[in-house]
Amino acid sequence: MTLRLDEPPTVVDAGIGVHGVSTDHDVFRLPDLWQLHLYNYEGALSLGRSVHPIRPGHVSLVPPDTEVRFHYRGRSEHFYVHLRLHDGGTARVVPVMQDAAAESTRLADLLRHAVTAMPTSAPRATAEIWAALWRVAELPRSNGAGRPHPLVAAAQAYVEVHLTGPLSVPDVARAVGISHTHLTRVFRAETGRTVVSYIRQRRVQRARHLLLSSTLSVTAIAAAVGIADLQAFNKACRRELGASPRDVRGAGREGTGHALP
Repeated sequence: MTLRLDEPPTVVDAGIGVHGVSTDHDVFRLPDLWQLHLYNYEGALSLGRSVHPIRPGHVSLVPPDTEVRFHYRGRSEHFYVHLRLHDGGTARVVPVMQDAAAESTRLADLLRHAVTAMPTSAPRATAEIWAALWRVAELPRSNGAGRPHPLVAAAQAYVEVHLTGPLSVPDVARAVGISHTHLTRVFRAETGRTVVSYIRQRRVQRARHLLLSSTLSVTAIAAAVGIADLQAFNKACRRELGASPRDVRGAGREGTGHALP
């Protein structure tokens, strides 16, 4: 199904559903609302001729006006959210049913906070559910279509957290749990960049933001993005942005009509 998450959803209801007590199945359809479920039981979900096994930690997302049949094996509990998604924005293809695996604990925390916030703070509940939807949309898929290689994703996450300090390819490889050579090969194949080039790119992108949006000195910005040597910082900016740090800041002044000290 196609999911669009560029704007927060409109959450109509969220709670914990209890089923399978008086009947072993339900037929359910919401004409105007999406259904998000995080399961804590074993059963099955049917959409037409398609049957999806339900296991603890599985998450489903069903579009509006879709008839679904739930099959239970005794008392069955799940988190549920009924919501509207807005048109426009980037489309993401998401399966009806996914195994959230290690993410299921985090999803349960987000949905639990949303459920408890609903009666008193709908905006807080919406924020929690929006975060949960992003996690659902970005769960790894078995076929890997449109997803970064898991080792590359782990390496990129490590880089983001450690961007301000000393950072080498062996550091990243050790954190991911593979050899320097293996990381270099996989990273280049997936991104078209070396790990060193990616680290430089991310540091300069963060530096550009600070140059254009803050009053920090060039020296302070260089240190803040992990390139304390000004000559190296200047070289990195010229390579990635085509201009020196001061020229980048100057161009920002001209473009916005107000100066940064």
